[in-house]
Amino acid sequence: MATRLSILGVTGSIGNSTVSVVESLGPGRFDVVAVTGHANIDGLASAARRLHADLAVTADPARLDALRQALSGTGIEAAAGPDALIEAASRPVDVVMSAIVGAAGLRPTLAAVRQGATIALANKETLVAAGALFLDEIARSGARLLPVDSEHNAIFQLVAHEKTPIERLLLTASGGPFRTWSVEQMAAASPKQAVAHPNWSMGARISIDSASMFNKALEMIEAGHLFGAGPDKIEVVVHPQSIIHSMVGYRDGSILAHLGPSDMRVAIGYALAWPERPDLPVERLDFADLARLDFEAPDITRFPALRLAREAMAAGGLTPCALNAAHEIALDAFIAGQIGFLDMASLVEATLSRLGAQPQAAMLDDVFDADQTARRVARELTVTMPAGN
Repeated sequence: MATRLSILGVTGSIGNSTVSVVESLGPGRFDVVAVTGHANIDGLASAARRLHADLAVTADPARLDALRQALSGTGIEAAAGPDALIEAASRPVDVVMSAIVGAAGLRPTLAAVRQGATIALANKETLVAAGALFLDEIARSGARLLPVDSEHNAIFQLVAHEKTPIERLLLTASGGPFRTWSVEQMAAASPKQAVAHPNWSMGARISIDSASMFNKALEMIEAGHLFGAGPDKIEVVVHPQSIIHSMVGYRDGSILAHLGPSDMRVAIGYALAWPERPDLPVERLDFADLARLDFEAPDITRFPALRLAREAMAAGGLTPCALNAAHEIALDAFIAGQIGFLDMASLVEATLSRLGAQPQAAMLDDVFDADQTARRVARELTVTMPAGN
């Protein structure tokens, strides 16, 4: 019997890789119910046609006519807007790939959780912004959560059959394109330079987040929620080859590592086919060819996002939500040339300082209020910073 699947964010890098995995596993394995996207109507329509989806949704109501035209004659239903996005996520399926980038993915992912689906979670911001509430919804609905981020997917596999308490989690980071750059060089870095990731093929925003290590900062917070680990048990180690995707340390001194190619289809395939391991058309590691694996401690001076994540985790409450919101504004500002590369962390830190202590969220509206407040403050602070390069 085919697995019913919906893909939220099908036009992004994770969405594209998900389409590749679905097609590689052959016809009849998946029955695709819904696919969603935003501005890339050609990509959304193409994915809907390739996967024979029942429904395609663009988050932008102004693009509905373009989507309908692109799907003309296919019999695929077209819809648009936030409500349509929620309705698509609510359609009964077995698995939902949640790959919408940023806080915009929170409401649709929660809608998918509430219908009891298995959630293949590639949207780290959902856990960063609303971790406790999100996990409560998972428990209430009976949904299952499978992480898709390569680091968390690796840890999930490493702890799946272990009954011994975790002593520490080691998240690996490639170091991005600026791993060996000086502070002065990083201060002058352009968005084009920040997008040039040495190992992974990803979208522009996640590539820039990798260059600044804000992706790793968010992954630290996400790991805390997924595996019940405090900031004192989560470490980041720079591993430029990106072959070890994460490690788990136990109290007997053992460390288990997950190795694999730098290809997101491995984690995506595992999440879609769980508890099976599907046959995927990815590169097999040749250890003789690898020759060496290197590790180094991250430089907190050049990558302050890691410090900010630890401080946000220690502060608790809605501080991680505010950090994520300010980070998204900072990323937009850097891409637009309004601020410099290193100013992103400075803007986030200034926003958190201005906001002060953040309370616990009692309901989802508290999360959205904190998110919007942090965005407003970050935008106000942006205009006081020097323009980027």
